[in-house]
Amino acid sequence: MTERQTVLIRVTGPDRPGITATLMTVLDDAGAGIDDIEQIVIRGHLTLGIAVDIPEGRDLLKEVLLFGWEQGVEVDFEVISDTPNAIEPGHVVTLLGPSLSPAELADATGAITASGANINRIVRLSRYPVMSYELLVHHGDGQELRTNLMRAAAANPGLDVAIQREGLGRRAKRLVVLDVDSTLIQDEMIELLAFEAGRLEEVSRITADAMAGSLDFEASLRSRLALMAGLDVEAIDRARARLRYTPGARTFIRTLRRLGYTVAIVSGGFTVFTDRLRDDLGIDHAFANELEIVDGRITGELLGPVVDRARKAELLREIAATAGIPLGQTVAVGDGANDLDMLSAAGLGIAFNARPMVQEAADTAVTVPYLDAILFVLGIKREEVEAADASDSTAT
Repeated sequence: MTERQTVLIRVTGPDRPGITATLMTVLDDAGAGIDDIEQIVIRGHLTLGIAVDIPEGRDLLKEVLLFGWEQGVEVDFEVISDTPNAIEPGHVVTLLGPSLSPAELADATGAITASGANINRIVRLSRYPVMSYELLVHHGDGQELRTNLMRAAAANPGLDVAIQREGLGRRAKRLVVLDVDSTLIQDEMIELLAFEAGRLEEVSRITADAMAGSLDFEASLRSRLALMAGLDVEAIDRARARLRYTPGARTFIRTLRRLGYTVAIVSGGFTVFTDRLRDDLGIDHAFANELEIVDGRITGELLGPVVDRARKAELLREIAATAGIPLGQTVAVGDGANDLDMLSAAGLGIAFNARPMVQEAADTAVTVPYLDAILFVLGIKREEVEAADASDSTAT
């Protein structure tokens, strides 16, 4: 039996159609086999690596160098082991920020190195509304990797880091459950009502304490709502008219629905707002507290059980069970103490512009002010989103 050796061929240079096809023909004519191949083009510049298995004594040097000269690319060779290294599933690290400077990237990649891990691949996910890159990382201790990367993010206010286990689970997410106040929208529903009632300052103070976790949510909600007693339904309409979506919210929901996700909102706010959001955005499920309204006025009381911290987690589980979706394939997004149980119950809990205590408890944190940046954490590229939007626009 003829012995063979494995050679790594590296091709670099200006890209144009036909380079890879021509090289494959050269290799086929030489009787070579393909063991591995990867190719990437950056700004029109090709980098192609091919591990080829060739019969011992067969000299590919002339054929491949002639190919490089004819194609105007550089070619080099290296004899390598014929046994590929077995690589255990690693981690996917997503880096996000307004610009991502060399210093920020140095801190993040240095944190990976300090964890004993190695970067196998880097892919750009977006340039807008933020820069984001996905790094495939292998080896090293997972907990140390997370700790070091979180330390790097804390030292760089413009850097967000998301860390997930590599594998099918990461690409199998099917349900996204979102908080509403200061997540899907920029406002707090109860503060929109408080403005109409002339009690905004008092209500805002209680809201801040509740979201920080220093007050019981239900007690604080009922005390704030009592200040709205007597407010008429016309005030609700005016409050809804002032509601502001978080930048990127429509893109985020539209893309999730296009990908076949089930999307739900669960809120400690009120159904008079969330029902409108559900209908406007085409969301599958919406749960919130129901205001008691008698003779066209808010009484200051609620109907039914309160959607609090525990209830949000229960709703996530119920929605997932109804849709037949395992909890490992769910994503929860929120910003306050009221979201902690929900973030913990989900397969991936994302703290979005959240309080420090929530960021520390969540699987990952996103601090850029664009909700659609979460798409990049899910591995979705901005170009794919824009191409889908353009296709829909052309179709209509």
